[in-house]
Amino acid sequence: MWHHYFSVSSLPEALHLLAEHGPRARIVAGGTDIIIELERKQRPGVEALIDISRVPGLDSITRYGDHIRLGPLTTHNHVVGSDLIRQRALPLAQAAWEVGAPQIRNRATVAGNLITASPANDTISPLWALGAEITLTSLNGERTVPLAEFYTGLRKTVMRPDEILTAITFPALAADERGMFLKLGLRRAQAISVINTTVIVALSGESVTRARITLSCVAPTIIRAHVAEQYLVGKPLTEAVITEAGRLAALAATPISDVRSTADYRAAMVGVLVARALRALREGTQAAAWPENPAMLWNEGGTTPALTTSIAHDEAEIETTINGKPYRLPPTANRKTLLRALREEAGLPGTKEGCAEGECGACTVFLDGAAVMACMVPAPRAHHADVVTVEGLANGRLHPIQQAFVEKGAVQCGYCTPGLLMSGAKLLEEHPHPTQDQIEQSITGNLCRCTGYYKILEAFQRAAELRAQTEPETKP
Repeated sequence: MWHHYFSVSSLPEALHLLAEHGPRARIVAGGTDIIIELERKQRPGVEALIDISRVPGLDSITRYGDHIRLGPLTTHNHVVGSDLIRQRALPLAQAAWEVGAPQIRNRATVAGNLITASPANDTISPLWALGAEITLTSLNGERTVPLAEFYTGLRKTVMRPDEILTAITFPALAADERGMFLKLGLRRAQAISVINTTVIVALSGESVTRARITLSCVAPTIIRAHVAEQYLVGKPLTEAVITEAGRLAALAATPISDVRSTADYRAAMVGVLVARALRALREGTQAAAWPENPAMLWNEGGTTPALTTSIAHDEAEIETTINGKPYRLPPTANRKTLLRALREEAGLPGTKEGCAEGECGACTVFLDGAAVMACMVPAPRAHHADVVTVEGLANGRLHPIQQAFVEKGAVQCGYCTPGLLMSGAKLLEEHPHPTQDQIEQSITGNLCRCTGYYKILEAFQRAAELRAQTEPETKP
């Protein structure tokens, strides 16, 4: 794991620490990638983590004229919950919704998704198609780089070790433009893309005047389907034109075969997805599948309490609140994940380790009011924070979600149960009368190894009934 961990309260402090530690340091915002990589010993040269997740003012989504700016702490759930993004940059909202599960979207940032530089990362494709630029900041100043020039190869970028990505800026869709993001995965949620595409067209009457098509997972970096774009200009979106545009887009792909797909299948599906998107854009149904009032499992608006004083955690205790009680975790916890600190240092074994990579949700806890995967959160992040574990759900009596699991027999082997209970409790806070879709959305990050989802879904529905009985809504 890491040797040094710093929680900073300002961007200048982070820049000074980054300059001091050089290539041995990494910035942590959500940390959903690097924490797992460090656990797997895939980053042997990284010794210091600089946590900027509680620097105030960095998680904003702002409109400047016809441009939209994302701060470096803007999470995927911030994007999903933004009316501005849904209305003026729908492909980005659709891509953010496809990332991981609610617990991951509450932590993972769009900036981190770009920096990781995997061609399978979902938000790169729409931002590339939207013409995004990124601002890189160091002690030497700022520079702006078009996203299309940011990548130099597979997981390689032009970013220097002393730089922080401090802004993502892109033009909002114009009045004559429509856009859509589509993804093909091997399952409905928590899926890495087999391929994904963003298609944006400008229409004058029925004819295309401009087109942008970006493709992911078919080359070492995201690519544009330039020939297909040029072919579309000046033509109406007839079935013949759409079919040919899909064929031309597929010719731009140079995919590989791997555990998720063969190269031939990827190339074929490029044509299918591009054609599917063009049909939706022709009909104006690009937002038809957007979830109404989705389950976010976050605190109000996804806000994170600011850290007022910076701290070097190396030999300091972690002062935190867990289930409403103050805890002082020993310095040994500073080099652990929150999951392991809760189990080994706080003596709270209810939070389970199932996969240790953010796939199963058994380690779900609330951090400052938002559901997160504790295996992907560094323990020092809990310093001066509020944590709730499954042990804290009952308050003199079982929480409605716990009681419902008992009544409906939703507890099977029990390993996944703590995480499901936490997701259910947060869902009921957000949506006291959840729909079936909202229930299913809330547990996309929770895997039941016994595959007993019918009883679990019944328990969620029963929990809403119990909550209404025990906590009746007050009429104005």
